Amino acid sequence: MYRYGAVVLFWHYNEANFLFIVSKERDRAMDRAMLEKYLPALLVGGMATFSGIGVSRFAYTPLLPELVHQGWFNEVFSVYLSGANLVGYLIGALAAHYISLYIKPRLLMALCFTAISLSFFLCAQPGSYIWFFTWRLIAGISGAILMVVGPATALLAIPGASRSKIGSYIFMGIGFGIILSSLIVPLSIQFGLSSIWFMLGLLSLLSGVVSDRNFIKLPSSIATEKKQTNSTKGIKGNVKLAVLFVVLAYALDAIGFIPHTLFWVDYLAREKALGVDVASIQWTVFGVGAIFGPLIAGRLSQQFGWHSALYIAFIIKALAIVIPIFSISIICRTLSSFLVGAMVPGIVALTSGRISELSDAINYKRLWGYATAFFSTAQALSGYAMSALYENMGSYYLLFYIGSAALFIGAFLAFLSNYVVGFKLFSIFR
Repeated sequence: MYRYGAVVLFWHYNEANFLFIVSKERDRAMDRAMLEKYLPALLVGGMATFSGIGVSRFAYTPLLPELVHQGWFNEVFSVYLSGANLVGYLIGALAAHYISLYIKPRLLMALCFTAISLSFFLCAQPGSYIWFFTWRLIAGISGAILMVVGPATALLAIPGASRSKIGSYIFMGIGFGIILSSLIVPLSIQFGLSSIWFMLGLLSLLSGVVSDRNFIKLPSSIATEKKQTNSTKGIKGNVKLAVLFVVLAYALDAIGFIPHTLFWVDYLAREKALGVDVASIQWTVFGVGAIFGPLIAGRLSQQFGWHSALYIAFIIKALAIVIPIFSISIICRTLSSFLVGAMVPGIVALTSGRISELSDAINYKRLWGYATAFFSTAQALSGYAMSALYENMGSYYLLFYIGSAALFIGAFLAFLSNYVVGFKLFSIFR
C-alpha cells in the first residue's frame, strides 16, 4: 500500500514538473516571438538611449583623466565640461515635449543623432574651452530629446499588455553605449584623443542610421501621435500625487548617480592612484552592469510589480554607491561598478514603467518629459555643486555619501507613492 502511494506521488510530482517545464518553454517561445514582432520599436528606442545617454553622456567619463593627462584642459575645466552636458540635458528635457509637437519624431530624432555625431567630430582636435563647452551643451540637449522622444515613440508601438515585459529592453541601449565607449577609449589611447572623439562620433552616426531604418517599419498609427498629443491640452484630473512622488524620487536618483557617472574613473585612476587601465576596466564592468540592468529591472517588475521593484532598486543602488568608501579592493570596487551600472538604466526603466502604469499611452510622453526635466534639473545642479565641492576639498570622498543619502530618500518617496493614490497632482502636471 505504501509502495503504491509512493508511486502515485512520484508520478504526480513528475507530471507537475513536466507541466512546469512545458509552461516555461511556452513562455520563452512567446517572449521570443514578442521580441521579434516589436524589434523595430525596440531598436528605435534602444538606439535613442544608446546614443542619447550611453555615448553622448557617459562616454565622456573615461575620457576625463586623459583630457587632463594629455594637457587639453586642466582638472577644473575638464570637470566643468561634464557639467556643460548636464545643463544641455536640462534644456533638452524641458523642451523635448514641446518641440515634438511641431517636428515629426523621425525628423527630430535624425537631427539629434546628427548633432551628437557633430559634437564628437568637431571636438576631435584641441580647442578653446568655450568651443568644447558649446558642443558638450549641444550633445546634452540632443541626448535629452532622444531620451524623451525615443522611448515614448517606441512604447506607442507596443501594446500595453506587452509593454511591461519588453519595454524595459529599450533602456539596454544605455549599457551598450557605455560598454562600447569604454572599450574604444583604452584601445584608442595609443592613437591619441582625436581618434577617440572620431570613433564616438561614428558610433552615434551609425546608431542614428539603425534607428531611422527601423523607424519606417513602425505601425502607421505612430504618425497620428502628433495629432493626438496636440488635441490633449492637459491631464484631466486622473493623474495622482503618486506620479509626483515618483518624479521627485527620480530627481533624487539624478543626485545619487553623479559620483559614479561623472567621477568614478577619475576617483580610481588619480585619487586612489590605481591608474587609467584599472579604472577603465571598472568602467567596462559598469557598462556590463548597465546592459543587465534593464533585464534585472524587468524581472523585478514581473516579480514584485512596478512600485515595489522601483524602491528595491533605489535601496540596492544606495548601498552600492557607498561600498568604495569602506574598501576599494578588487571585489568591492567591481561589485560597486556592476550594481551601480545595473541600477542606472534599471531605475530609468522602472521609473518609466511606473509612470506608464499610472497614466496612459498618450499622457505618458508628457509625464515622462516632466520626469526627465526634474531629473536633468537635479543632475545639472548637483553636477555643478559636486564639481565645486571637489574643487574646494580636492577629494571625491564626501560625494559618495551625498549620493547614497539622496538615493535612500528617493527609495522612501518611491515607497510612499503607492499610498497617496487618492490625491491629485499639483497644477504643474495638469
